[in-house]
Amino acid sequence: MLYAGLTANVFAKNVPVVIQTPSGSIKGQHNTNAGVNEFRGIQYATADRFEPPVPVSNWAGILAATKFGSNCPQAARFNLTEESLEENCLYLNVTTPDNAKPDDKLPVLVWIHGGGFVGGGSNLYRLDRIAREANVVVVSLNYRTGLFGFMPHPAIDVGINGNLGLEDQRAALRWVQKNIASFGGDPDNVTLAGESAGTGLICLHLASPEAVRGAFHKAILISGACLQQIPTLEQALADPIWEAVSHNPKDSNRKFRCPVPGDKDYSDQASLACLKNQSVSDLLQAQTYEAGNRLLSFVPVTGNKTVPRSFHEAVGSGNIMKVPMIMGSATHELRLYIAYDVLGDNGTKTEYPVTIDNVNQYYLPAFYGTDAAIHQKILQRYFGDATNPMNLNGATLGSMLSSYNPYVGINNCLHLQTANTLNGVAGMPPIYQFEFSDPNALVLGVGLAPGKDPGFELGAVHSSILNYLFPNFSNTMAINAPDLPPASDELASQMIAYISRFMRGDEDFSGFPAQWNAYDGSQASPASENVLLFRPNEIKLFNAYGGLSPDSTAGHQCAFWNSMYPN
Repeated sequence: MLYAGLTANVFAKNVPVVIQTPSGSIKGQHNTNAGVNEFRGIQYATADRFEPPVPVSNWAGILAATKFGSNCPQAARFNLTEESLEENCLYLNVTTPDNAKPDDKLPVLVWIHGGGFVGGGSNLYRLDRIAREANVVVVSLNYRTGLFGFMPHPAIDVGINGNLGLEDQRAALRWVQKNIASFGGDPDNVTLAGESAGTGLICLHLASPEAVRGAFHKAILISGACLQQIPTLEQALADPIWEAVSHNPKDSNRKFRCPVPGDKDYSDQASLACLKNQSVSDLLQAQTYEAGNRLLSFVPVTGNKTVPRSFHEAVGSGNIMKVPMIMGSATHELRLYIAYDVLGDNGTKTEYPVTIDNVNQYYLPAFYGTDAAIHQKILQRYFGDATNPMNLNGATLGSMLSSYNPYVGINNCLHLQTANTLNGVAGMPPIYQFEFSDPNALVLGVGLAPGKDPGFELGAVHSSILNYLFPNFSNTMAINAPDLPPASDELASQMIAYISRFMRGDEDFSGFPAQWNAYDGSQASPASENVLLFRPNEIKLFNAYGGLSPDSTAGHQCAFWNSMYPN
């Protein structure tokens, strides 16, 4: 009978497991198939609309933590992601190796999801692979996005105005500090990791050491360059998207109208009270309309208590979190964005085939500004002839944008420049730079909806790396992307092994496919040979920057781009 009971437990997928934390008892599940313990949908805070998060009180009894909580309010995008209308959304999830015990002091990874600052959520990610293979505790969390998390308004408390999503993350990090030891994690060894907008938010935590010191001790920045400029609170209020959200006469579908300056019934407080009274769905409809007409419409700001300074200022003054970092990006990040435009899966639902007319009238102005002379130089450089470009298609255009563009901080040269600049800060610990470059990375069913083939080669595009860390990541709650091909799956395990070694503070990568040397690029000598290439059967160090002369066509041609955009 004892043997039969043990056998039943071994083959059961989920077996209840209860732990005691300082906040209260939590019941999760032991996932025997995955070899982990999973605790899902733990509420760490509550928040009224446009108000700061309030930590949850300790609870009596046993909290059931077996299902993901709802993602924060967001519209469906790209014919792929899913809508959420739930404002009670400040949940986190914890996954541990199945043999983890309280006070084991395992390294802790806290994952900040991406989503363009307007979407995403923690219930899109399976945490079991990293927890099991790296033998670490993994936490994922929700935070408010879009106008609910990143829309400055003159009636919101100036100290947090425009940065409520960041305040949510800090509330979650405080919860981790309080409770993670009960899951077997080490509160003194927390790695904050994120991708895309998640990385952009980590950059702002790094620039605010007085607010986050002690909350994390290492950082992993994927597909986001910290040197990308974002507005100050003052600039954001001077160009107020909240007014357009409140009333835009060009939006024929607007279902509400809140007072804006110039209206006889306007006051800051009346405006905010009106916005608080609108339905989530109506606000999201307004947000979607405005986001379709502005690039990165809803973003965090600097210049308040949450983020006192820009990343540029933090680096220049040395007033920055000095923690070891992994930084990197995918080789062809923005081919994904070209695919959205070619397919019409963009904010305006407009198809933009890659023709020379569309390149001149749409793509180049959107990504490189309005200087026609610069456009001519770029086309001449990459396609041989500005008027009759050779080999111009979605793949080649996307690769060019991925090397550098000044308006979207997802590009390789700006990532390298960020690391070069950080290396100039006195006392900065090691930075490990990488480039993800699997030509067979899955995109359909991951970054693009299944069957949405744009008709050109995709490869290692934006967000395709996520499936290597979080199995079957599909940008949906179904978590049903195809399994990785065998060579890619092996690469995923190798990447996780490197991350595990980094989280443990070990700089010795002997026995690995390649020694990962600390990145030694600098402002004066930017062409470092110490970028680790992650490609199946070809993990090696290389120079991603290229040559130092603007004439060099090596690497990502960063010297050329620096000559075009020296600031």
